[in-house]
Amino acid sequence: MLLSYKKNEWIGNIKHDIFGGLVTSVALIPEVIGFAIVSGVNPITALFASVIMLVVTSLTGGRPAMVSAAAGSMALVMVTLIKTHGIDYMIAATVLTGIIQVVLGYLKINQLMRFVSPPVMAGFINALALLIFMAQIQQLHQVTIVTYLMVIAAIAGMYILPHITQAIPAALIIIVTLTVGTTVFGWNVQTVGALGDMAGSVSGIHLPNVPFTIDTLRIILPTSLTLALVGLVESLLTLPIVDEMTDSVGDSQREVKAQGLANIMTGFFGGPAGCAMIGQAVINVKSGGRERLSTVTAGGVLFLLIVFFKDIMLQIPTPALIGIMITVAITTFDFNSLKRVKEAPMIESFTMFLTIAIVLYTHNLALGIIVGVLVSMIALVTKISQVQLKVSGPKIVIKGQLFFASVASFNEEMDTISLDNIDIIDCRQLHIIDNSGADALLTWLNENNQALDKIQHVQTKYSPLLNKLAEKNE
Repeated sequence: MLLSYKKNEWIGNIKHDIFGGLVTSVALIPEVIGFAIVSGVNPITALFASVIMLVVTSLTGGRPAMVSAAAGSMALVMVTLIKTHGIDYMIAATVLTGIIQVVLGYLKINQLMRFVSPPVMAGFINALALLIFMAQIQQLHQVTIVTYLMVIAAIAGMYILPHITQAIPAALIIIVTLTVGTTVFGWNVQTVGALGDMAGSVSGIHLPNVPFTIDTLRIILPTSLTLALVGLVESLLTLPIVDEMTDSVGDSQREVKAQGLANIMTGFFGGPAGCAMIGQAVINVKSGGRERLSTVTAGGVLFLLIVFFKDIMLQIPTPALIGIMITVAITTFDFNSLKRVKEAPMIESFTMFLTIAIVLYTHNLALGIIVGVLVSMIALVTKISQVQLKVSGPKIVIKGQLFFASVASFNEEMDTISLDNIDIIDCRQLHIIDNSGADALLTWLNENNQALDKIQHVQTKYSPLLNKLAEKNE
């Protein structure tokens, strides 16, 4: 069943989940609005899309407490489509994105995440932390001294307040206090209302006004495929982070389907595609959120803010949110990964830093992950493509993996031996992985006929002759 009715996922942590949801709802606002403006989407539409993402993934997702909304990484993918073809094509692309993700969920694409090595994961986390940090610093250009003081106060509060009280999340205290201070004393700082044109209202079901033709599919399919992959990569990499923070295990396949369903629903309400957001997920967990109630609360509060309490939402000072997000960035960064650089193999350190560099340069998390995984795979193939020989008296032991990449190493090693004084060629530790490996061994046997009576323990399924050799030695 897609919906979750497990009692402990809803009422097992009520107080802290509600507080976490309150903080998360406010923490979402600046990023959602900022990237909505960049992509050309109405900020209110993007905020309402975030409400839908939060509620749908809360009800159907596989990772309680993970925050999904209209993310910046997804907005950047949609910019060109919106500028070229307009909002209706974006809506159609969002619905198609969701359909693709649901299909990929049933195809168990989540299992591909096992190919993401720890160095790539560390690179992803560190790059994301740096992106969050840089995004906050960019907002501090040409601002008043009061803004800097408020940011410093928010950062200090995030570290000091948890030592004073655990009853209320530090971020919530900071947001409320600085909002009241800004309103009462008229401090000269930027507020949420100054981020962009907040005119507009929540829309109902909106079918995209596009022709349902092959030409339309050609236009939206490239964007939808990119959105689906970027969204799933970011979501599936955020999931284990929340797992670790909450000491629990999420259901990644279920989460993939939920992301797709949420994007389908978002599209039908005229919103942009979304995915998991690691910064806001960290805030939710740090503020006490653990279960589905936390993200449902975030969606509910955000809905109330944009529909009934928009004036209050517009008065929230952005420096307070900047300070909170800076501490999130610092907390997210894996400093231990830097300590391990001296001890780790050079290729692992290189992979981590390469992943970071690509993400920072392109602002494309999926591209950084893909390149990191490819480098890790190449390094692994290089490492296992060395075949070794061990000569012990009249016996030769061949060790390693024999496949297309190790054929050259195998031939080089076999050319160094003389069979005159050899009685046994032990292949017990030689694993033939593909046809290229089987062909290499067959070629060597054809060139060295005397070896046919000496070879033992051949393990393969790729050649009738080698199978006969294996059967002979059983």
